[in-house]
Amino acid sequence: MTRPHPRILPYGTAAIAEAAALIRDGGIVAVPTETVYGLAADATNAEAVARIYAAKGRPSFNPLIVHVADLAAAERIAVFDADARALAEAFWPGPLTLVLPVRGDSGIASLVTAGLDTVAIRVPRHRAMQGLIAASGRPLAAPSANASGGISPTTAAHVAGSLGGNVPLILDDGATEAGLESTIVAGRTVLRPGPVTAEAIRQYLEHPPGGGRGPIGTSDVTGQDLRHDRPPIGPRPSPGGIESGVTAPGQLESHYAPSKLLRLNAFETGSDEWLIGFGDVAGDVSLSASGNLVEAAARLFDLLHAADANDRSKIAIAPIPFDGIGEAINDRLRRAAHR
Repeated sequence: MTRPHPRILPYGTAAIAEAAALIRDGGIVAVPTETVYGLAADATNAEAVARIYAAKGRPSFNPLIVHVADLAAAERIAVFDADARALAEAFWPGPLTLVLPVRGDSGIASLVTAGLDTVAIRVPRHRAMQGLIAASGRPLAAPSANASGGISPTTAAHVAGSLGGNVPLILDDGATEAGLESTIVAGRTVLRPGPVTAEAIRQYLEHPPGGGRGPIGTSDVTGQDLRHDRPPIGPRPSPGGIESGVTAPGQLESHYAPSKLLRLNAFETGSDEWLIGFGDVAGDVSLSASGNLVEAAARLFDLLHAADANDRSKIAIAPIPFDGIGEAINDRLRRAAHR
């Protein structure tokens, strides 16, 4: 039986209008952002959000990120303190997600927050996602547009290959810019590293206007335990959250994974392996021959897709420094290799 194919429309006014009509009717649409392609639905419509979970095969205890047009729209959904507002003003629109207390009158479906009393929210920079928010008139819940736990999509072809007919429409605006999912911050804790680095965040939280209130830390879900002087605002887990250990998107231990075994910190090719190089480790293909971490981040998921599709049975990847966005790359690789 032939697997059904989704419609793929190039970005443009007509495509946005068609996608917005689907959203308003309670449907789902795959759309590019500056991070990866997202699978969007009306965040105020529980049935529409359920279609995201069904299409992805995503656990219902895993919350979703809500995408809105601007800070004013975000403040109608979530409660901002001074730190959150400082970060929003510094990095929005852009690849930073804030986990904040959700307002009782937000209208956001509880399925989006997975029963937590917080919401993950951001203002995207990409023209397609902003266009879809504007044309639909809805806040959009949108996780990555791929089967749950699999490699994140950075092109429309990746979405089609992963979800097939589970998504009726894909807006195609080329490869994504950052290639990694957004940084997630709760209070002064980085729950998921991403394109906005901890170093950049520190500049706005250690010495914000009006004086600082202590350093930012990194959650132990990233493998680091950094000192921070006050507990993070945000996720107070519901019973479901406690059982799962998930209090925000992107925290599943096994995530972003290819179907093949992945070996980390490889300097040479092992038996029947396809080696993804970096810097001085050439490999069969390289994330960045020059050792550029931004280039490596943008190419990571694309090369993992290519490695998963080739004829060798295993994948290996060269060591990646933890500097800057390298922390986010290593976070994704650690989860991708987890079995």
